[in-house]
Amino acid sequence: MPEDKSLPYLDKKLPIDERVWDLLGRMTLEEKLAQLSAAWLSEVSNENGFSAEAAGKRIGLGIGQITRPGGGSPFTPGEVALAVNEIQAFLTQETRLGIPAIVHEECCSGFMARGATTFPQSIGLASTWEPELAKAMTNVIRAQMRAVGAHQGLAPLFDVTRDPRWGRVEETFGEDPYLVASMGIAYVRGLQSVDLSQGVAATGKHYGAHGMAEGGLNWAPVHLGKRELREVYLFPFEAAVKDAELATIMNAYHELDGVPCASSRELLTTILRDEWGFKGVVVSDYNAIVMLADYHNVAADKAEAACLALQAGLNLELPGTDCYGKPLLESVRAGKLDISVVNESVRRILALKFHLGLFENPFVDPGKAPEAYSRPEQTELARTIAQKTMVLLKNEGNLLPLNPELGSIAVIGPNTDVPRHMLGDYSYASVVDLMEGGGIPEDAYPPQNTRYPDRMPPMLSVLDAVRKRVSQKTVVRYSRGCRITDPSKEGFVEAVQIARESEVAVLVMGGKSGLTADSTCGELRDRATLGLPGVQEDLVKAILETGTPVVLVIIDGRPVALPGLVDLLPAILEAWLPGQEGGPAVADVLFGDFNPGGKLPISFPRSAGQVPVYYGHKPSGGRSFMFEDYVDLGCTPLFPFGHGLSYTQFEYSDLRLSPAQVNPGGELTVQLTVKNIGDRPGDEVVQLYTHDEISSLTRPVKELKGFKRVTLQPGEARTMAFILSTAQLAFYNLEMEYILEPGTFEVLIGSSSEDIQLKGRFEVVGETIPVSKKVFFSQNK
Repeated sequence: MPEDKSLPYLDKKLPIDERVWDLLGRMTLEEKLAQLSAAWLSEVSNENGFSAEAAGKRIGLGIGQITRPGGGSPFTPGEVALAVNEIQAFLTQETRLGIPAIVHEECCSGFMARGATTFPQSIGLASTWEPELAKAMTNVIRAQMRAVGAHQGLAPLFDVTRDPRWGRVEETFGEDPYLVASMGIAYVRGLQSVDLSQGVAATGKHYGAHGMAEGGLNWAPVHLGKRELREVYLFPFEAAVKDAELATIMNAYHELDGVPCASSRELLTTILRDEWGFKGVVVSDYNAIVMLADYHNVAADKAEAACLALQAGLNLELPGTDCYGKPLLESVRAGKLDISVVNESVRRILALKFHLGLFENPFVDPGKAPEAYSRPEQTELARTIAQKTMVLLKNEGNLLPLNPELGSIAVIGPNTDVPRHMLGDYSYASVVDLMEGGGIPEDAYPPQNTRYPDRMPPMLSVLDAVRKRVSQKTVVRYSRGCRITDPSKEGFVEAVQIARESEVAVLVMGGKSGLTADSTCGELRDRATLGLPGVQEDLVKAILETGTPVVLVIIDGRPVALPGLVDLLPAILEAWLPGQEGGPAVADVLFGDFNPGGKLPISFPRSAGQVPVYYGHKPSGGRSFMFEDYVDLGCTPLFPFGHGLSYTQFEYSDLRLSPAQVNPGGELTVQLTVKNIGDRPGDEVVQLYTHDEISSLTRPVKELKGFKRVTLQPGEARTMAFILSTAQLAFYNLEMEYILEPGTFEVLIGSSSEDIQLKGRFEVVGETIPVSKKVFFSQNK
């Protein structure tokens, strides 16, 4: 603990840069290296809780971060806050320089901790096409994290993914860089707040292009050209750095053209800092540095791995202290790494701590921590978002919405009565499964006699939500029918029988998201096929043969291919992983209390053999010369990007583009009218795409450049306008210069990437010019 309270780095009136340099100049080499890594709560604890003796041995020289005291423990919010306070008290009062730690946690679909609100998983959030909801969600996450003393959230994912085989699709915002950037930046702004000293540092991950690994396999190499890498896969990261002042970035595990991202100076310094001007901290994905030695084999040992990563620009090691501990210390002492490299990383970490206000406010009030949790408005927001994630894929004969007064309904399927299956892989329940050494049997929720109570928030299953919604006279029949992956068909007889006896059958199918071997999606759980797991498709076919009208509800984290089923099913509702309010939200849509308006953020393939299938392909893509389709399958997606139906209908008209000719650096106004021509209120997502008709390099057939979700009453019309900058039409030329070419561009307005309702053209006139200031988004008027 510093005895002299007048030291410059403790003077909050001084500029942060002055405070950082003053503190850095007072640190020993060992104290500097301690700031480059993290420690788990268990490392400073014993069976009785926090241990000053253990802390003295482990963090006596300070520490950069504390790893997941909420997400890695069975503690209540008050207990987490108390544990964090004890660590911060030790660091600020018992270490020589009194440097507090950053506490990081996971927060992909909510603060991943006991008692926190669990929202829909990111792929569902993206289906709302409403960035304002992402910001509202992270306002809640920020309040709950800050209440227990957490300062950094390891989210959001800015990964663009076009491969549904990859298990982490559910954590992403989908296939389109514009949509990913829009949703991700709103997420960042809500989490970080206007003033970072009152916010939580967001972490953009996984930098970069993690979502397109070969074979859809986690950590596998990524094969991309440098132009596609920048224009598609790095676009959301660049936008977040420049437009949202993203505080931290996390490297990806994979390699690009032989260079692991964790050791890529081109990615972590040249592009990120020199070109984009990133000022924040780069943190390692868990154990990514040691992987340079034991996974990628580009380093002989931990010491060499540490030098490679630190020189590349990877500032801080997570989740513990390994390569950046003793191996790095020995390398610096042996002259294998210049101390200036260490100083640069320490400087950035200290600056983040000052910006977060840690030196002034390292403590929280444990007594007040529970007040940030389980508020009615938080639950209401979780339900609103869950409702808006729902995508109505098909509704033949207007089977939906169902009449709550119907005489009987059969509710069937492995995801019907297991609330846990509505949660994503980075929910508290999922990670507790992993910590307890394996998956919990489906019948065991909520588990009894567990070290981790309250692993799930209070939840209604879809079955219970249906029972609660229908009339008292309605007979609700239930059968699981089968389990998610179990090959047994013993339950088919009962399921078919109750379907035959009912007016309608609601089949709640899909997978289980998680990190354990019994999961079918989530990190570590990649798939080679994309149909419903196990024998679920056979069960669907058996029930269809009864002649009872069938509604398929899919609860899963990835697009599900339905070869042979899609034409037979009259109604399909994609619910994704809808979170703690998923059951009621599904029932709201099924019975018409909420009109679905979600749109797909990723194309649904017909088969894994089509992958990747996405809307923004090049002119020669999406087809086979000369017969267009595969020999055994069509080339078009099962459901296209942006697709989603409603219980009402919308009409588009009056497209106006002004001016018809635009100078480079100018703007185009795109105006149109959308009208609800149905008989009930509903939401429509108006989507604006552009197409460069002739260019010096091939360009995508469509590129999303604007969107807006609007709610319209029956008969209501809304005039909408988008302001499109010509800078949004720029691309990288042969010399990798970012330029704008003159030419004719097409504007396409639609309800999906394939359902284009209005078309127009405008011309960019003049000469080809370099574009020095990127414009990432159009503006709505």
